[in-house]
Amino acid sequence: MKILVTGGTVFASRFTAEYFRDRGHEVYVFNRGTREQPEGVTLLRGDRHDCRELLRGHSFDAVLDITAYNEDDVKGLLEGIGSFGDYILISSSAVYPETAPQPFHETEECGPNIIWGSYGTDKIAAEKALTERVPGAYILRPPYLCGRMNNLYREAFVFECAEKGLPFYVPDDGKLPLQFFDIGDMCRFMEILLEKKPEQRIFNVGNRDTVTAEEWAVLCYKFLGKVPEIRYVKSGIPQRSYFPFHPYEYRLDVTAMYGLMPETLPLYKSLCRSYDWYRGNRDRIIRKPLLEFIKTNCDRMR
Repeated sequence: MKILVTGGTVFASRFTAEYFRDRGHEVYVFNRGTREQPEGVTLLRGDRHDCRELLRGHSFDAVLDITAYNEDDVKGLLEGIGSFGDYILISSSAVYPETAPQPFHETEECGPNIIWGSYGTDKIAAEKALTERVPGAYILRPPYLCGRMNNLYREAFVFECAEKGLPFYVPDDGKLPLQFFDIGDMCRFMEILLEKKPEQRIFNVGNRDTVTAEEWAVLCYKFLGKVPEIRYVKSGIPQRSYFPFHPYEYRLDVTAMYGLMPETLPLYKSLCRSYDWYRGNRDRIIRKPLLEFIKTNCDRMR
């Protein structure tokens, strides 16, 4: 297949480009060309908001839109692109209002989420803009993505704590539920959609089971052969100052996804792959001052 991947330089979009390249597809990446590009793909250098001259002459079997964050992103690409077959948009679980019944099902009405704010409402607008113009498009709504090439300061933060032999601070009683999805599984599911073309168009994607914040930290330390000293942080301390996830409990119903893809990578194996990549790519991590905050405030966090 001739496949267009938006982005292609970091984490989800780069992994996607390399995944489909490695399976023998003709992969084009569309970005501004300001970062290192994956090997074995064709770069289309440009801006998705002004791409008529660049994309109009191309025809793609599939468009994998990994980097659309709002309505204008979707409109810009659709107005500039030539012909294409399937279209898959990576949206987000942030489109569900936090007040809706859980686990969130694909039929749940989307709406503002107080935790995610404009990120969630912008993703809703992106979905709407796409479905109005391409009714047959597929939309995926993942929870937290993890795995190889993850340059966000999530598991990388725990790996750093483990390497330095530091205790790990978790909010409240450590029972905050977290739901993950390995980036490789997301690509594998996109591949299934392109092959099987199911009638359902919107899918929650993710691991069926959640883990607690404490369990997640233990798994990250485990790969380094260590057991963390868990410290529980009382409420009142801003959670994002010392912990990489929002104070938000949610869960996605992923029954439909499992109907098409019954097996997913266990979280521990995904974290192992993430650490293997992290060890050789420490300079690519987008760090936040979590360790600095902990060092300065550890006494009042007990």
